[in-house]
Amino acid sequence: MENLLVEYLPILIFLFLALGIAIIIPLSSLVIVQQKPDAAKLSAYECGFDAFEDARTKFDVRFYLVAILFIIFDLEVAFLFPWAITLGEIGLFGFWSMVIFLGILVIGFVYEWRKGALDWD
Repeated sequence: MENLLVEYLPILIFLFLALGIAIIIPLSSLVIVQQKPDAAKLSAYECGFDAFEDARTKFDVRFYLVAILFIIFDLEVAFLFPWAITLGEIGLFGFWSMVIFLGILVIGFVYEWRKGALDWD
């Protein structure tokens, strides 16, 4: 039983260290920096436009469309990094499978472009 507790000691030390840093850093910024808030610092910031009075206000669907397109192409880049690192080990099969994957993404990108999803009017 004692051997099991010794194995958890590094995790416990890490948790206390993380908790200590999480408390010390915000408190030190309050102590060191002079707090002089003005109207601009206290105002709400929401993507560059004024805050709404009602949270149920409808947004333009283009905001969601751009966000989804960003996530899709961001994931494409996330798949390219491990592929590029292991390209020498995976051989021709890995190369051509990624070419097919990129081809499908290019076809989707061209389709979105032709449909006008990337136009911001």
